[in-house]
Amino acid sequence: MALVTTRGLIEGAITRHSAIASFNAVTLEHVEAIVEGVEQAGSGAILQVSENAIGFHKRNMRPLLLACASIASSSSAPISLHLDHFQDSALISQGIAEAAGLGVSSIMIDAAHHPYLSNIELTLDAAQRAHSHGLWVEGELGEIGGKNGAHSPLVRTDPGEAREYVAGTSIDALAVAVGSSHAMTSASASIDVDLIGRLEEAVGVPLVLHGSSGVSDTTLRAAVSAGIRKINVGTALNVAFTDAVRQRLLDESDVHDPRIYIADGRDAISRTVTRICRLVAESADEHRPALPVVSNANRF
Repeated sequence: MALVTTRGLIEGAITRHSAIASFNAVTLEHVEAIVEGVEQAGSGAILQVSENAIGFHKRNMRPLLLACASIASSSSAPISLHLDHFQDSALISQGIAEAAGLGVSSIMIDAAHHPYLSNIELTLDAAQRAHSHGLWVEGELGEIGGKNGAHSPLVRTDPGEAREYVAGTSIDALAVAVGSSHAMTSASASIDVDLIGRLEEAVGVPLVLHGSSGVSDTTLRAAVSAGIRKINVGTALNVAFTDAVRQRLLDESDVHDPRIYIADGRDAISRTVTRICRLVAESADEHRPALPVVSNANRF
């Protein structure tokens, strides 16, 4: 199956009153495992590469994204490519300019660490440029906990500010702070489900939940029912990978071929992806009508 667009996957989720899972890839093994897990679940997903992952690869985004595009294009599952948490102005410009050639159809502009008005200004500028290249754009209001260890999970996105922010930035989706936190290794986040519902009513664009690795299955279902349409998962994959590798090395201390323990980690990621995709699919609420979505970009 050819690569699909993030816009198409999100719109499908809206129609189903459900959500689409979006998985962070750091290495080639992540990419292979995520795609296999999505296929096993019989679903679609967003494959995303963050600015931090690009930093890990010495700021060269092309090799990993080309691998993502190649593997996703040969998959039987509908998969899109997304640039996640882009803050650096040079990388934002490069990502926008090279997106089409890399198979990327969407980008998240993360200016939430700036003051409110600066966030609007920076996000609007990047969103306008991204839209001119046909990209679907996600923004963030209310710093979501856990990034760089600096942000509090107690921060909440205000519905009134969110309405103004969406109107002022022309974004297509909004990442909101509702109690989740990045880099959580246990599903113990306290999510304000009522706030999700009020935000959905206020903004008119799809809502994104970051830090979903720290959210329990029951709460995740409730968040989807309340209006979350994109669910970001990264840490849960890394925990599964590392636990599997660690166990192999503990069990067989004489193992030196990295293919043996990396394969264990890759399989663990795949199983985690399948479980999450099935959970998200089960979260559809057939009885709750979706609100009309206001698109701030020309459709493509």
